[in-house]
Amino acid sequence: MAANKGQGRSLSLFLVGLTAACAGLGVLSGGMGTIVLLAGIVLLAGSLWNAFKLKPLEGAVALKSQPAVTKLVGAIVVVAGWAVVLLGLHLTPSVGGRMIAAIVGLAISLVGVLYILPAACNKNAIWKA
Repeated sequence: MAANKGQGRSLSLFLVGLTAACAGLGVLSGGMGTIVLLAGIVLLAGSLWNAFKLKPLEGAVALKSQPAVTKLVGAIVVVAGWAVVLLGLHLTPSVGGRMIAAIVGLAISLVGVLYILPAACNKNAIWKA
């Protein structure tokens, strides 16, 4: 979340812009939908600009670099689980087969999220110094 006023303003601007962009996209066929979509995109760009302006003011990062390969493996495992679910839905005509594919894909994704990624991110954690 936001740690100071500038970050809070940037986060609020991001949320309002995202909401406006989604609402404009939902009613894009009308003239007002296009205007709301463009206003949302402008607000999103403004929040991104504010976030980049605030980044140098934060100071040095307290953490050492994390192992990139382990994080990449964790992300690949999560995406592979998602792919199992999607492929299972497209390749299996029966409801039972689709349920099994969805459960297996969810289990694979959870292994990536709950075991591999935390192990990679906690390797050089600040509380282990």
